[in-house]
Amino acid sequence: MSSLDLTEAGRAEAPRRQVGLRWVLRQLLRKRSSQIGGSIVLLIVFCAVFAPELTPYDPFRVDVLNRLKPPGPPHWFGTDELGRDIFSRVLYGTRYFVLVSLISVSIAGSFGVLLGLVAGAGSSLADSFVMRVVDVLLAFPYILLVLAVVAILGPSLWTAMIAVGVAGIPGYARVVRSNVLAVRQEPYVEAMRALGAGPLRIMVGTILPNVASSIVIYTSFAMPIAVLAASALSFIGLGAQPPMPEWGAMVVGARTFLRTAWWVPAAPGLTIFVAIFAINLLGNALRDVLDPRSR
Repeated sequence: MSSLDLTEAGRAEAPRRQVGLRWVLRQLLRKRSSQIGGSIVLLIVFCAVFAPELTPYDPFRVDVLNRLKPPGPPHWFGTDELGRDIFSRVLYGTRYFVLVSLISVSIAGSFGVLLGLVAGAGSSLADSFVMRVVDVLLAFPYILLVLAVVAILGPSLWTAMIAVGVAGIPGYARVVRSNVLAVRQEPYVEAMRALGAGPLRIMVGTILPNVASSIVIYTSFAMPIAVLAASALSFIGLGAQPPMPEWGAMVVGARTFLRTAWWVPAAPGLTIFVAIFAINLLGNALRDVLDPRSR
């Protein structure tokens, strides 16, 4: 087979695995779950970007004369034990929600994808070494690994994001490795190898774009887990620290008012539920669109 034939084979085969962004957006807009989930996610991102302009009150301002006011005008979500407006705090907390989602998943995704590519597309020695490291990380339960990292670095929101990101690396590595092993024997990869492309070019330029859909699908399911883990750390006092209006920290600060002032823990708790539910809806829609087995 000539080099021209190999090139044509690569061009003919590669598009079968690559999905255009416009096609994905059109398919998502047709699904009710993605419409609902995507709208909520976009609303959260909008609130996070413009939180200082949207909050009617200072989320850190203490007003003991108006403490534990029930929901109603002018405090639509009520006030907490220090008289702070809960609506303003929940709205401002979207910033921390988006920050935790992006930072923790970025840490897990960047290192996990790199390890998965090296293990799947590299030599057998590299594969064995990387997977043994991943096996060591998987030997620890997820929450125990998160707590171990927090115990080393100390409690804070940034520590929680790093800990959740480190705990998510093995999942990405295994998913990417399994997909790379399936892709690297495809004719278009062999064509690039026959044309003299180096290992790095094949790994980044040919294999990675063809496993990107699997990474996106996995990210849509890893993000809610990361947010819940960060909220759990805040709940036990190892994540965001007072007076930061992070939703998990707000729940733990209001747990003693569950019977006497139900709106104090209910507002951030329901917000966490709605946000996680929206991401799951969007993730399910992405899986249906990008997974070839569902089409």
